[in-house]
Amino acid sequence: MTKNANLKRRVRARAAKTGESYTSALRHIRQTPPDHPAAKSVRLAVAQTSLFNDPRDISGLQASGMEMRRLMRDAHGAGAQLIHFPEGATCSPNKRIMSETGPREIGLADWNRFEWTVLREELDATSKLARELEIWTVFGSVHQLSSPHRPHNCLYVVSDRGELVTRYDERMLSNTKISFMYSPGNIPVTFEVGGIRFGCALGMETHYPEIFTEYEGLDVDCVLFSTTGETPSAAPSFAAEALGHAASNTYWISYSAHAPQSVTVPSGIAAPHGQWVVQCPSDGAPAIAVANIEIDPERPARLWRRTARADLYMPHRVHNDPRSDGRNTF
Repeated sequence: MTKNANLKRRVRARAAKTGESYTSALRHIRQTPPDHPAAKSVRLAVAQTSLFNDPRDISGLQASGMEMRRLMRDAHGAGAQLIHFPEGATCSPNKRIMSETGPREIGLADWNRFEWTVLREELDATSKLARELEIWTVFGSVHQLSSPHRPHNCLYVVSDRGELVTRYDERMLSNTKISFMYSPGNIPVTFEVGGIRFGCALGMETHYPEIFTEYEGLDVDCVLFSTTGETPSAAPSFAAEALGHAASNTYWISYSAHAPQSVTVPSGIAAPHGQWVVQCPSDGAPAIAVANIEIDPERPARLWRRTARADLYMPHRVHNDPRSDGRNTF
């Protein structure tokens, strides 16, 4: 029964992707050679967390760490292999709190106000739990650089062995971030879990389609996009862009923001057809949502779009200007 159910699922999935009839899709799958590469799958949890924005507050930093670790345990209990957290999950420093001329004015950030020692303790505890649970953990934080350099706004990627394997630094910073707070990153970052390749995006980068088309060119299967969600009114445009990027690049997108934003748009996971597969509750509370990221090795839609973006149309073009004959008739 299980084998038959799996076959039907594969047939329906292929029919939905290719537009074939059920019978045609079934015939194709039955004729597939035994050595045909199998679909890859990773169980992913996306999180929405409370907003902690005062890095001077030791108890707040500790509370954010404990909340992250509670959600990691929830994700592990749901069978997730990877959990994805928002931008600034450890702490998202408020620009007015950090301003050396604030809070009325926004000026250069005074990073001496940050309780860096406490942050490092929480990072160590989170990495240790990732190792214990054997779960990949991707979360937003602030990465300290040596003085006089400003820190990076980043995503840390911790493996299921508790090792920091890579870090993504936000590249397309807002005006306030680049003027007063952070140093920009300069490279895309990818990593693999279970044969599936993930890319990272952060902050307001959903506004920049070139970030996402770049990841398509790097053969990414899923982009983990983390933002703050401090202002719920901004959520609809960010979420709409995330769905659009998923559909236009035919890959998965995980959208993670802070819980206050969930009353407008909760954190969620979008499939390559540009629709939510799962979302967290919209009640403003910390939570996770879990889905299986499944990758068809054939990916006909993605292969077609790559072909179309190359020189496919050149031999078929008529090389004349339709306006050159001076006629404005049908």
